[in-house]
Amino acid sequence: MKQLSGNFYYREEAKQVPRWVRGQLTITEDGRFGAFREDNSAGGNYFLPGFCDVHCHIGFAAVGQLATPQEAIAQAQADLGCGILAIRDCGNLEYAPGILGNPKLPPIIRCGRHIARPKRYLRLLPLEVVNLSDLPQVMAAQAQQSDGWVKIVADWIDRSNGAESDLEPLWPTEILKEGIAAAHQVGARVTAHAFSHKAIAGLLEAGIDCIEHGSGIDSDQAQECARRGIPVTPTLLQVELFNQFAAQAGKKYPVYAATMQQMWEQRREHFAMLHQSGVQLLPGTDSGGYQPHGDLGRELTLWERGGIETCEIIDLATWRARDYLGIGALEPGARADYLRYSSDPTGEAARATKPEKVALLGQEFSPAAAVS
Repeated sequence: MKQLSGNFYYREEAKQVPRWVRGQLTITEDGRFGAFREDNSAGGNYFLPGFCDVHCHIGFAAVGQLATPQEAIAQAQADLGCGILAIRDCGNLEYAPGILGNPKLPPIIRCGRHIARPKRYLRLLPLEVVNLSDLPQVMAAQAQQSDGWVKIVADWIDRSNGAESDLEPLWPTEILKEGIAAAHQVGARVTAHAFSHKAIAGLLEAGIDCIEHGSGIDSDQAQECARRGIPVTPTLLQVELFNQFAAQAGKKYPVYAATMQQMWEQRREHFAMLHQSGVQLLPGTDSGGYQPHGDLGRELTLWERGGIETCEIIDLATWRARDYLGIGALEPGARADYLRYSSDPTGEAARATKPEKVALLGQEFSPAAAVS
């Protein structure tokens, strides 16, 4: 048995709102949190649940490039180093040996492969569905190969329209309904890549569980997401690149370029609208491809600049995200995954992503060791 002493962002049972308490917390031999005893004389360290990254790509080195096994492990270590102790890996192809189940790397919740139409997503990543009627079967199969999640691509540029090409939905709403129902039938939830406004109505009507990016959601749709408990992963670091995507489209695809530029120009107001509408925001860096791993601090700094208080950001990025994913926080019986700080980490979001120690199943090590 191991005992920690200090200030804990602790709750007595799952789903409760935690509170800061001072005392001693026991870690059992199998790496779980045990009994807690309040003691106002205890002091010193501060303990938080681990951060989550719910939109992460371990094994994708850059756009159109796969990571080597060594690079993939380094990616996971970089994520661990900034306090990420749980990853929902959206749409990976396969995992290098030593990634899944490694007690020194963040646990990974797999979503299976991205599901897209031919030539309607990034090269290498997706399973391409040629016949629309096959979507339910493909989604059910991916659900059975994942950890309870399926990832679909809901919109992408349709280059077949020449200069008029724009972001367009990939799936008719009726077939989306069938696909999502098929995933639900085998116990999985479905999340969707969606940049544009055009794709959102169909996703909501079809019963989507979660939305990635969501940069086209309007205020009415945001209120509907809040009402139905559909979280959005805003990936602000990725949205920051939309003006670059617009510039690259240039004169060849001016309609698409205008769409991306407009979303970029409205990105800050849009994020504030999502938050004010009561949508649950999930932390996701979109690392792999366009974004480096280990950059959660920069993502959450953009949340701060968008008007969210640091304490709420920490709530959203730790225990609230962990509750949504179905994993524990600092509570009896949960995995003893935690972050240790020598001083109060709630001053700013970026500072909170720089713990002195990270722990998985009660085994502590320094972030520097994680990325070495």
